[in-house]
Order: sequence, then structure tokens, then C-alpha cells
Amino acid sequence: MSGGGGTAALRVFRMPAEWEPHEATWLGWPRNASDWPGKFSVIPWVYGEIVRKIAAGEVVRILVENGEREAKAARLLRRAGVDPSRVEWFRIPTDRGWTRDFGPIFVRDGENPEELAVAGFRFTAWARYPDWRRDAEVPEQVAASLGLRLVRPESGGREVVLEGGAIDVNGRGTLLTTEECLLDQRTQVRNPGMSRGEIEAVLRVTLGTTHVIWLGRGIAGDDTHGHVDDLCRFTGPRTVVLCRESDPRDPNYRPLEENRERLSGARLEDGSRLEIVPLPMPAPLHFDALRLPASYANFYVCNAAVLVPTFNDPNDRIALGVLSELFPDRPVVGIHAVDLAWGFGTLHCMTQQQPVRGVAGEGDPS
Repeated sequence: MSGGGGTAALRVFRMPAEWEPHEATWLGWPRNASDWPGKFSVIPWVYGEIVRKIAAGEVVRILVENGEREAKAARLLRRAGVDPSRVEWFRIPTDRGWTRDFGPIFVRDGENPEELAVAGFRFTAWARYPDWRRDAEVPEQVAASLGLRLVRPESGGREVVLEGGAIDVNGRGTLLTTEECLLDQRTQVRNPGMSRGEIEAVLRVTLGTTHVIWLGRGIAGDDTHGHVDDLCRFTGPRTVVLCRESDPRDPNYRPLEENRERLSGARLEDGSRLEIVPLPMPAPLHFDALRLPASYANFYVCNAAVLVPTFNDPNDRIALGVLSELFPDRPVVGIHAVDLAWGFGTLHCMTQQQPVRGVAGEGDPS
């Protein structure tokens, strides 16, 4: 593993849990109309509502291409009721807006936990799309802007490809991911020839995970090929929500049941069992005959609220109720996400948390 000051062999970092206190949330302002063909005009207004909710409890740091786009976006945010003093703009160009996947993953330095560093995994647009080179430069540019150490995870002399939506952590040593995403060697191959053990070794040093729980497949319609943030998420150090499909005819039914079986036999970093809470799935969502990856698991935990995608579905209310019980320390707020989902992602895919600097406690929302 290499860092800004040369080799950092065996230096261990830790990725805090999402519910630990944030200094800021990062977003990439939407700019690529091809992500939402026919619907792009409404997307900035959805972003405006999301920024308003997040800014109630923390600074929102927004990546924007240039001054002209910044001015236009700032006018929209003011009209949406966002306090301008809660927004900081960074003129860092991007290809697309899915900041969770290409943006900086903030970690604590194991030798100096008061300091943050940026884990700059390599990004290749989910091993699927050609437009990724500007996105791939974002972690380095953010680290330089904030004066933070940049860590480039490597294995066998190769930079490791990983998107933020492929993982979820409890902040105490356990990480969730899927075999379909990180171990695939046929369809969307991130790291050719890399074994399960080699990936776990990188995660241990870079994110501080001593234990990895491997699920199987992701949900239907997910063009990332198995991101875990569409199907299973930590809601506390010992608790996960797992999407559950009630219709045996739906293509999500069997993969989600298989993942439930895996979780029922899984252990946390201390050897204890997880508490598994079922989270419903909305009815299948289609646009132009394409199945979209609509999932309540793509929620985002910020300081002031838990933002949950909703889909004009009867299960919206049930999902909000489940998450309200699991996050009693902050309001759970629904965000209409039918239009967002046409871009094959929603709230968690758009956002990336920056923990507070200094030593933060391992908070437990339950």
C-alpha cells in the first residue's frame, strides 16, 4: 500500500461507521444528462431537497465542474431553501454523480486516530462504462484540497479497484460485501485474478476490517453487479437490515433468501451473531422496459436524519417504520426517488460521509 509520503507498509486505517458524527457530506452535482435520459431536468431539484435535509446537521461539500455551473446550482439551492453558509463548493470536474463509488473514502489513521486520511481505491466505472477518468481523479484532488494523506490500496503491485457502494461497515471491524461484485471474474471484473484472501488483506489494512461477511448476489436491475448497499446495511454495531422479497416469482426472491441464510450463520468480529431485521422491497420499478434497482436499503445516515428512498409504494410506510425503530436518535425522512432510480442509483449512491476530525466515539444508534 502506498501513501503520499511513500510506502506505508502494514500501516492500518479504520473506516468509521456511517452513523458516527460527520464533519460533512460530499456530493457530486449532477451534470451528465445521459444518466437520466428524459428526466434530467427534475434531478437537480431532487438534489436540492437532499442537500437541504443534510445541511440541517452538517456542511455539504459539492463537487462542481466550473464557476458557471456552481453559480447556477447555488441559485437553485437558495430557491430550495438551503442555507448558503452550509454549502462548500469544490471545482473538481466529474464524469457522473455517483460520489459514493468514485469519491474519497475517509478513514482514521491507526497510528494517529485524530487524523483523517483518504483511501483512494482505483475506480473504473463499475467495469462497465467508458466515462470514468475524471471520476477516478477525485480522491486525490479532495485529499489535496483538504490537506489529507492519500492512501492508494495495492495488492501484488497493482492498485485495487473498489467502489464505496460495494461495502458497508459497522466501524468495529466487520464489513459486508458480495461475492458477485468483488469476486466476479467473468462479467464486470474489477480485479482480475485477485483472490478472496487478497481482497480481505487489503480491506484489513485500508479499512480496519478484521472480519468480512460475504453475501452472494445483489438485486435485479443493479448495473453495478452486486453492490451491497442495495440489499443489506448495518444499522448498528450488531444489527443489519436485509431486503426481503415476498413474491417467490420475483427474480429477487431466491438471491435474497440465500443471503438471509448466509447472514443467519454469520458472526461479527467478536464471534457474536448479528440481529437481522427484514426490510421490505418495493414493487418492481420499470422504465422503458428496464428493471430499476429500487431498494429501501439505499438509505443515507447523516447527522440530522436518515434519508430513505421512497417509490410511491405501499411498502414505503413499512420501510420508514422499520428504520425509525432502528435509528431512534434521529428522524427518518422519505425522499421521493422514482426519478433518481432511472439513473440506477439513489441516496446512498450519491453521498459520501466525511467523519469529524479528532477521535470520535463508536456511536450506536440503538
